Amino acid sequence: MGKYETPEAVNALVQPHQVHKDTYIDAEIFDLEMKHLFSNTWVFVGHDSQTSKKGDYITTQIGTQPVIMVRHKDDDIKVLYNRCPHKGTKIAIDRAGNTGKFFRCPYHAWSFKTDGCLLAIPLKKGYAQTKFKESEANKGMQAVGEVKNYRGFVFARLADEGISFEDYFGDSLSSLDNMVDRSPEGRLEVAGPPLRYMHQCNWKMLVDNQTDTCHPMVAHESSAGTAVKIFEEANWPEDKPKPMAMEIIAPFMSPYEFFEEMGIRTWPNGHGHTGVHHSIHSDYSTIPGYTEAMEETYGEERAAEILGENRHNTVYFPNIMIKGPIQQLRNFIPMGPDKTLVESYIYRLVGAPDILTQRTAMYNRLINAPTSMVGHDDLEMYERAQEGLHSQASDWINIERLHEDGEDFEVEAVENGTTERQMRNQMNAWAKFMTLAMGAKEAAE
Repeated sequence: MGKYETPEAVNALVQPHQVHKDTYIDAEIFDLEMKHLFSNTWVFVGHDSQTSKKGDYITTQIGTQPVIMVRHKDDDIKVLYNRCPHKGTKIAIDRAGNTGKFFRCPYHAWSFKTDGCLLAIPLKKGYAQTKFKESEANKGMQAVGEVKNYRGFVFARLADEGISFEDYFGDSLSSLDNMVDRSPEGRLEVAGPPLRYMHQCNWKMLVDNQTDTCHPMVAHESSAGTAVKIFEEANWPEDKPKPMAMEIIAPFMSPYEFFEEMGIRTWPNGHGHTGVHHSIHSDYSTIPGYTEAMEETYGEERAAEILGENRHNTVYFPNIMIKGPIQQLRNFIPMGPDKTLVESYIYRLVGAPDILTQRTAMYNRLINAPTSMVGHDDLEMYERAQEGLHSQASDWINIERLHEDGEDFEVEAVENGTTERQMRNQMNAWAKFMTLAMGAKEAAE
C-alpha cells in the first residue's frame, strides 16, 4: 500500500490554513488524483460547436484518460474512451476530424458505431466457438460514466455513479449562463482551435492563480507595467480612443484596493469567481450596435443586467476557468505532477458584432499565448514554485489570507477580493473527492 492510500492520510494533507507540499509535487498523489478526483468530478470535455455535424469528433483527456467527443446524432453527443476493446489501440490520434458513420481501428479494422457499439469484425467466424459474446470486447468502445451538454458546454464524469451535474455545479452555472446570454441569440461558437502552451508545473498552480489577486501588480510589473509606462510617456490624446491592447493590458497594474473591492464569491465543491462588483474587464469600450442587438432580444432591463455582470475569472473545479465578459475558457490538462498542458479557447457570440471576437482573440494572444506578454510572468512563478517546493525548508504551503475559524465551504460566500478562501475552497473539494471512493472501499471491506 502506498503512503497516501487511505482517506486519513489524504485528509491530513489539507488543513484549514495550509496544505502539504506533496499535494503539488508527489507522484503518488498525482496518480491518486487521476484515479479518484478526475473520476468523481465533472470535467470539461469540449463545446458542441466543435462537433457540429454527425461524425465530427475531437480527442482530448479527462485527467490522463484519453477520450473522444463525437456527434452521434443531431442532438446527441457521446464521450467514449479512446481505446479499441480488442488490443487497446487508440482509435483516433487527430485532434479533430469527421469519422463518417463509424470509427475504424487502424490495427485490425474492427469498426464501431459513433455511440461506441461494435459494428463489424473481419473474419468474425473465428469467434464462433468462443465466449466472445460474453466478453468485454463485444461491448464495443466504452462510454464514460455520464455526459451533460449544458448550453453547448460538454462535461463528463468518468465514474458510473456519483454526484449529479446539477448538484456538483449548483449556482456556479450562473457564470456560464452569463457568458452564453451575452449572445443576442443565446449561442456561442468556438472561434478556431485553442492556443496550446505546455507548463512545467502542477496543474493546481494554474487553478490557484486564477483567483490570486495579490500577484498581478507584482508579477506583471515588467510586462504590463512597462506597457503602461510607455503609453503614458507617449502622451496619447485624451479625445482619441485608447488602443484595444492597452484596454486589455493596463488593468493588470491596478492597485491592491481595486482587487480588494472587486470581491470574491465561492460556491460549494471548489467553484468560485473573482469580480463580484467590478473587474479588469469592466471599462472596455462600448461596441457600436451591440447594446441595441441585446436590447432587441432581451429588453432594456435584462440586457443591462447581463452586460453589467463583469466577472473576472470563474474557476470550475477541478481544472477550467472561464471569462464571461470576453468569452474565453482555459483548460488545465494534467500531464504529470510537474507538467500541465494549457488550452485557451475563445468563443464567438452568435449575432454580435465581429469586433467582440477580435477583442477576445487579442486578449488571448496578449495574455495566454506561448508568445504572450503577460503569461510568461506567471509561468516563471509556477516553475520557481515547483522547484522551491522540493526544498527541505518547509513541508507546508500557506493559504491563510483572511482565514476565519470554522469556515463553511458548503455555503455560498462573498468576501474581500484578496481573500484566499477560494484556494481553501478548492483544496477542501480536492480532499472531499479524493477520498470519496477510498471511503466507500473501506466501508465495503
